[in-house]
This record gives sequence, structure tokens and C-alpha cells, in this order.
Amino acid sequence: MVQTYGSHESKIYYIEESTFGQTPSNPPMLGVPAESVEPQINPNNIKLRGVGSVDLQAIKKGLRAPSLKIAFPLPSDAPISFLQYAKVELAKSLSVQVLYYKGAFTAATDIISLLYSGCKFQSATVECSIEDVVKANVEILSQDLTVGTAKLTGAAYSDYSGAVPFYDSYIKKNTTTLERVTDWKFNIDNNLKQVPVIRSSNGNVLKYLPNRHRDLTGEVVFEFESKEEFDDIINDTEFDLEFGLGGANKATFSDCKWENASTPTQIEELVSLKATFVAKTVTIS
Repeated sequence: MVQTYGSHESKIYYIEESTFGQTPSNPPMLGVPAESVEPQINPNNIKLRGVGSVDLQAIKKGLRAPSLKIAFPLPSDAPISFLQYAKVELAKSLSVQVLYYKGAFTAATDIISLLYSGCKFQSATVECSIEDVVKANVEILSQDLTVGTAKLTGAAYSDYSGAVPFYDSYIKKNTTTLERVTDWKFNIDNNLKQVPVIRSSNGNVLKYLPNRHRDLTGEVVFEFESKEEFDDIINDTEFDLEFGLGGANKATFSDCKWENASTPTQIEELVSLKATFVAKTVTIS
């Protein structure tokens, strides 16, 4: 009998797919240094009732909806290796494998494999605060899930390490570095649509996973030393915001406007300015 698995007995890996929903053969799997991972699958059961009984008459499977929630610090080895797939412009899908195992990973036993295929980013939130590292929280939707008891045949598993501390990040407004910021956060919401079709085989598995309208938002917290953000709102000023993600990597939100600016003021507290923004486009490079 296998004892309950611990978080130290789990790893998560991914690989880019050439064909949507198909895991490549002998894949070079790349690791995500997750702080937490939550694999899910919802069968969306169809519950049928009828006259003559207070109980259900039948329970039929509906549209299968596998998903993943992953929280991880950006690895300094390759800060955007995984995060870049939040950009719908790439039009790429992933296979993501969550592994639970006993013993050393190189000689793992009692493996439980959850292989998500046809994965795309539903949303991603990246944030940084003083005395912390740059972290991401992502939600991924998947076409299907395969459950197994082994690693992928012929796969090589590699891990990224390190983290990006707050002092290795930065924010630029247009070309000027902002040196009043204590916290920042940005959100990418792709609003994916799970699209099934009526078919005789795999009818309960979606066929397409297209993105719809995209929402690009975020929040920046400043030490209150300037009225600049209030001026921007009054003057309806448009600008770009560039967030440093470690090394030469960055996320650039273009054609931004502040959505709100506030300065909560309390006794015995320093005054900060919290400003939320909305953007037209984003690039991660």
C-alpha cells in the first residue's frame, strides 16, 4: 500500500505541441518550479429528472473540462519560458504533465501521471512586492486528460531553477524608470471558449479552444510622492508600461490608461497611491 503523496513528491512539466491535443513523441519536457498546483477535471454531468420520482432518473457525462491552476516564481534561469504561452498570438498549445512519485525522481516508483493535452492559458497574473520575488499564478484549460502510472516514454525531464527578486525587477513608464513603486501586478485574461461538436466518438471532449476578447489590466502601488497619476487621469494621458521579469526579459503593456487612482490615508500610516490600469496590447519578450 502506497502512503499519501506529499507536495515534495510532485513535479510539473510541459512541452509545446505541434498538433493541438497531441503530445509529441520522445518529448524534452521542461519543468515549472511550482509553489502549488491544482489539477482538476469536471465531467459536467447532465442530471436528468422525470415525473414519478423525487430522485434523478439518469446521470450522463457532459462536456469534459480538465484544467490546471499553477502558482510559481519566475525561474531566473528562464523567466518567460512558460509564461510566454499566455500570449494568444503564439497560437500554440501545450501538453502539461503533473507527476506524483515515490523515491528519487530519476528512479521514481509508484508514479501517478496526469497528462493534460491541448492546453492553453485562460489567464495569468504576475506580481512583485518589496522583499519578495516575482511570482505568477496561471489558470490553464485543456482539451483532455490522460491518467497513467509512468513517465512519458522516451521523455527527458529538465528543471529550471532560481528566482527573480524584487530588486532585479523594474517598471518603466514610457522610457522613464519609476522609482516610487512598492508593488506591481498585471493580468492577462484570454477568455477562452470551450467548443465541442456533435460527433459519434469523443463527443464529450471539446474540439476547439479558441480565444475571444482579451482583457489586459493591472495595478501599481506607489509611495505617495507625486500627483502625476492624478494628472494623467485628468489629462486623459496614454502611456506604455514595461515590467522587468528578470535578465533581459520584460512584459510591455502598450497604450495604457489609468482606470483609477486612490490614496487611502490612515492614522499612523504612510500614504500610498494605488493606481489600476487597462491596456490595449501586450508583448512578453
